[in-house]
Amino acid sequence: MKSTTEYGYAKINLALDVTGVRDNGYHDVRMIMQSVDLHDTLKLTRTETPGITLSVGSASLPTGPGNLVYDAAKLMFDRYGLEGGVSITLDKRIPMSAGLAGGSSDAAATLRGINRLFELGLSSEELCNLGVTLGADIPYCIIGGTALAEGIGEIITPLPAMPACRILLVKPPAGVSTGFVYKNLNMDALDHPDVDGMIDAIKRGSYVGVTSRMGNVLESVTLAHCPEIATIKTQMQTLGADGVLMSGSGPTVYGIFPTKAAASFAYTHFRVGPYGGETYLVQPLQP
Repeated sequence: MKSTTEYGYAKINLALDVTGVRDNGYHDVRMIMQSVDLHDTLKLTRTETPGITLSVGSASLPTGPGNLVYDAAKLMFDRYGLEGGVSITLDKRIPMSAGLAGGSSDAAATLRGINRLFELGLSSEELCNLGVTLGADIPYCIIGGTALAEGIGEIITPLPAMPACRILLVKPPAGVSTGFVYKNLNMDALDHPDVDGMIDAIKRGSYVGVTSRMGNVLESVTLAHCPEIATIKTQMQTLGADGVLMSGSGPTVYGIFPTKAAASFAYTHFRVGPYGGETYLVQPLQP
């Protein structure tokens, strides 16, 4: 049977600002997103037997409704009346509940994969319009690379590649849900990052301009419930990171380093520590 392999790439937020709250409870955001080369792998195979079969290996994930991979596949089958079925194998490497958009990225990969596997010929814009019905981060994950995300996260403006660097990801075990973080965000006391300045720095290819403008308004909420974030940030700075920040709603912390040697030194330090099991050395990725 015909098969295809897709990759779901992790993302970090170079800047994350919240600018308002809608009547329906959704938050308006302005975020600079960046793909990195840590990825999950999805193999999709067409089957004659109708239905969606999902295998997640050793990951502690549902294999039916509630898993964004399954939900994305079902959306495609229902929307386009696809015949037969699909078998999907998901190999997870992106840590879960980490602020790295692993689930959204896997859903995006599923939409791309079924589009290719069933030769639907859908454009990226059409896939994004489908994806946002499942999650606000999915349109960005379909596009990838360096981009500005606005609205609730679904309005994507691609940007030039960020300056070359190496990035260290460290995820502490504790964390809080994204819903909890947004619900407890004090909109009257936000330290708004300079998103426009970040965009300008990226366009100028300024490494210092990027590392000096990193900011995430969600960090204060998650930090109050996960003090390890502050510890990790301090250690990364001591080890030579030029910029450190929590990604998304956390709890993963990342540090930006100018060279592979500098990042590798810090990576070795964290690998032998209490967070060694979820420490990753990555680099920016463009589509």
